[in-house]
Amino acid sequence: MDDLSLAADFPQATREQWLKLVEGVLKGADFQKKLVSRSHDSIDIQPLYPKAEGSTPVAREQAGRWRVSQRVDHPDPAKANELALMDLEGGADALTFVTRKAPAARGFGVAINSIEDLDRTLDGVMLDLIHLRVDAGEHGRQMAALTLALAERRSHRLSELSLDLGLDPVGAMAAMGRMSASWDAMAQRMGDTLAHLTSKGFTGRAFLADGRVYHEAGASEAQELAAVLATGLSYLRGLEAAGHSLDAARRSLSFLLVADAAEFLTVAKLRALRRLWARVEQACGLEPRPIRLHAETAWRMTTRRDPWVNMLRTTIAAFSAGIGGADAITVLPFTAALGLPDAFARRLARNTQLILLDESNLARVADPAAGAGGFEALTDALCEKAWGLFQEIEREGGILETLKGETLQGRIATVRAQREKAVATRKEPITGTSEFPNINEADVTVLMPMAAAEQNGGSPPQAAAPSGETLFASLVQMAADGATLPQLAMTAAGSSAVAVAPLPSVRTAEAFERLRDISDAYQARTGSRPQVFLANLGSAADFTARATFAKNFFETAGIEAIMNDGLTDQNSIEKAFIDSKAKISCICSTDEIYRLHAPATASTLRQAGTKLLFLAGRPGEDQKELTEAGITTFIFTGCDTLKILAEALDKACVEP
Repeated sequence: MDDLSLAADFPQATREQWLKLVEGVLKGADFQKKLVSRSHDSIDIQPLYPKAEGSTPVAREQAGRWRVSQRVDHPDPAKANELALMDLEGGADALTFVTRKAPAARGFGVAINSIEDLDRTLDGVMLDLIHLRVDAGEHGRQMAALTLALAERRSHRLSELSLDLGLDPVGAMAAMGRMSASWDAMAQRMGDTLAHLTSKGFTGRAFLADGRVYHEAGASEAQELAAVLATGLSYLRGLEAAGHSLDAARRSLSFLLVADAAEFLTVAKLRALRRLWARVEQACGLEPRPIRLHAETAWRMTTRRDPWVNMLRTTIAAFSAGIGGADAITVLPFTAALGLPDAFARRLARNTQLILLDESNLARVADPAAGAGGFEALTDALCEKAWGLFQEIEREGGILETLKGETLQGRIATVRAQREKAVATRKEPITGTSEFPNINEADVTVLMPMAAAEQNGGSPPQAAAPSGETLFASLVQMAADGATLPQLAMTAAGSSAVAVAPLPSVRTAEAFERLRDISDAYQARTGSRPQVFLANLGSAADFTARATFAKNFFETAGIEAIMNDGLTDQNSIEKAFIDSKAKISCICSTDEIYRLHAPATASTLRQAGTKLLFLAGRPGEDQKELTEAGITTFIFTGCDTLKILAEALDKACVEP
């Protein structure tokens, strides 16, 4: 039977009917507060959307499967090669080549010093059968020269290679706080680079407008889009000023957006960029054509605590990027925040995409979000918001000027502060870190632990400014002749370097992880974790809900909760607390039992020596009486969890 024919036998449901049913469930509660959420761009996310009418699907650069890209970032070229070959044999068809000192290297990255190191890293990799994206940060031009020199050594025609050289001087400056020369000089270098590539038949993408640096600093979806648009436009202008046509300039660009666990917003963000860039092309007098859009799962959302949950986050992110229309996706391995991922973590990252492609068949539909009311509404809203922010950047003189004036950094900092507050109060919970923590989690394996001192690179090679600009063709020849990376980097030194306030790279979970670090250090010194005694009053039915909440709350900071089956009198409460050897305590039960017994229990625990006394629940009308009885702090959904837990750790970690 035809499903549509069957549906026609039933009356069409209306939004009004649905709202009437919702009102019955809400029982007078505010619809906007209960069911409508808001993004950090102040965009309403409704619980229900009607079907979108007249939508226009967005298209990938090429129809069909997206590229499954794996990071190549082991410091040792030989080991990096081994892992890369394993990834390609396991189903990946693209590599993201991350070099040492690049912002995305996180203290690792392949140590490439010469063409021999690059050749060793890509030994056995058939460059004409895969896609390669270079991620080298401020050394992008030098790594591009090495890449071309290697292609020539292997007798490859550039027209046969699928390459993204990843040159992003603006993004590197935003991350590192410096640009080696003035923008005019940089634009001339870009123009010279593109001219040489064109003469060699290069058909890949030389330049990249990368949103990662803004996302990692805490930017909202619209802010990331606006910054990427402004960066792309600055490259168009620079290349046009250097003598290239706008059509040639736009064909040399690719884009990279971050995919995170906010599924609807990630899908909408990727779709929005294609529409927004088409609008830029139209304003330039160009007929829009599909862009090459890379996606990488968010560094910002990764956690060190209970890292297995990262697999859920990256699955949602990869799914969202896939149906959002990414041409290539890089999934960060689930242990990335802890150190250099091993083969197991890399395999899981790779297989996440393969399952989505080969078992879920996500790539078999072009723009599956087209026509879906929620996705279309959010795409439209993001387009409108991002375009307004993009225009604001342009009024300030463009992306370079807004970074030099620190206005963009300030706007992103405002959103970051909003996000940090939402995380601190657990309005935006982090599973495994700020919610449902596992204080007895087992360690995971990494090839090398994260080296904090090496985060985000280091100082560039010191060199005197060259007497004149070095043409890219000469740079390629130097690389082919065996010049080292420091020697190549000397050519980038200029007398008019640009300095800006760098954008920070902050993972959302860091504040909670620092609390757990304090607990770990205490355990290492004493052999046990700091503890909180839960004074559970009444029967299990009375205290279980709030005792569970309190246990989850305190163990978020690594404070072990000492549970019991319910205490009946003050003598048993005092004895149980003293026997627990805990230094802080929390009363747990119902509001009715609090009114009857909380003041006396508070007095007992104070006399028994508790250094801090908490009560699980909002204080309500009895706050004054409870506070006077000795309750120090009330814990409840929406309280400042970070602040309270920091105070709790301070008292719970006092050693005898």
